[in-house]
Order: sequence, then structure tokens, then C-alpha cells
Amino acid sequence: MNLNNYDQSWFSRGRNGLVVIMWYFVQCTLFRIPIHNFYSFRNFLLRIFGCKIGKAVKIRRTCEITYPWKVEIGDYTWIDDEVILYSLDKIKIGSNCSITRRSYICTGNHDVNDPDFKLIVKPIEIKDGTWIQAECFIGQGVTIEENCVVGARSSVFKDLPKNMICKGTPCVPIKERSFNG
Repeated sequence: MNLNNYDQSWFSRGRNGLVVIMWYFVQCTLFRIPIHNFYSFRNFLLRIFGCKIGKAVKIRRTCEITYPWKVEIGDYTWIDDEVILYSLDKIKIGSNCSITRRSYICTGNHDVNDPDFKLIVKPIEIKDGTWIQAECFIGQGVTIEENCVVGARSSVFKDLPKNMICKGTPCVPIKERSFNG
């Protein structure tokens, strides 16, 4: 690997440097105000920076979002503490989703076969009714279909089907998800 030749001049953060710096400052200060139920205030801040957020979304104060203008979140979705939305590309999260503590949603990676460590970015989509349990990794380019459950500490590198409980590293479908009642 030759990191001396690394070049990401082609990559666009989606906003100018001043907006990026302002977001980092806001995220490290106002966004983290330690009042448990300050969800609407955090949503307000995210909307100012271009995040598309539905109604009654609950994002905890220690969630990290790289570029909020590349994120879309549907209605009634919960994003827990220490979740990272590494949004070098678009992240779309549906309605009624739960992304649990310390999960990492990662749209960027590097080409393992490129001696110059080329950056690769691809969008991620998490569809309605999905539950990402604690400490999961969701890799770039993945689509998780409706009502899927991703078991704790799973690593997702390929698309997952709807209405399935999936787990493991790599994450695979285990059984169908059925709702009681």
C-alpha cells in the first residue's frame, strides 16, 4: 500500500467547508445537551443542516452523524446512543425503525486491491420496520428490506430480505419474523 498517492479530490462532502465545520461544532455542543428527552431540539438542529427527518423521530444525544445533509429518516424511528451514521454517501432509514446502541452504519470503505487505498462510497437503505440490534455493523451499498431484524453484533455486507430475523458475521437470514397479536 502506498498512502503517499492517496487522493480523494473527486469526493464531495455535499456542502462547503464552513458548513462542515459549523456542523461539527453544533454536534459537539448543542446537539449533546444532556437532557434526555430533547429529541425535537436535536431534530431541529439536524433539519437546519439539511437532514430530512419525519415526525416523532428520537435521536439520542451521543449519536454521531458525519454529514446530516446526506441522511433521511422516516417517521417514528429511534436512533440510540453511540450510533454512528458515517454518511459519506446517502443513508436512508425508513419509518418505525430502531437502530440500537453502538451500531455503525458505514457508507465508506477503501479498495483492498488498490495500492493507493482508493476511497469507495455507496449508499445504505434501511427500510420500514427494521430493528438493528446493539453493536451491529452495516456496510456500504447494503439494503435491508422491511421488517427485518439484525441480531446483536452482526456484520451486514449484503442485502437482507424482508420479514426475516438475521444474524451473524457475515449476517444471514435465520428465520421468518412473525408478529404476535
